[in-house]
Amino acid sequence: MKKYLLALTLLFTLLLTSLPLLAVIETYEFDNTAQEQMYYQVINQLRCPKCQNQTIADSDAPLSKDLRYIVYQKVMAGESEAQIFSYMQQRYGDFVLYEPPVKPANYFIWFAPIFVFLIIIIALVVKVGRRKVINDEQNES
Repeated sequence: MKKYLLALTLLFTLLLTSLPLLAVIETYEFDNTAQEQMYYQVINQLRCPKCQNQTIADSDAPLSKDLRYIVYQKVMAGESEAQIFSYMQQRYGDFVLYEPPVKPANYFIWFAPIFVFLIIIIALVVKVGRRKVINDEQNES
């Protein structure tokens, strides 16, 4: 009985580890290498709306697969990168772009890290200043 359980466990482990190898790889046919290069440039610059931390080229989400197909169709239709980005931006918002444009709606995305850094620096300066004042008062007494 133990042999069967061990064999079943090994078979199950083998199946789980080989699942990524069983994934279907998309292959698209292009008329020329310029179209293929543009396709890969575009899919590597669009963020997966579902995954949020991967490009649609890197994501295995069904939505990313659909978006890659849309990009393929648009490339084959002769649309430019700007037209494809504009379409995706209109449909999914600025978030779909890995480099969203600098405009009032996106100021938070662009400038929040700077403000957080400044707040930390100000807090450190204030804290160090208070320590110095306290140490100076203690040394005088």
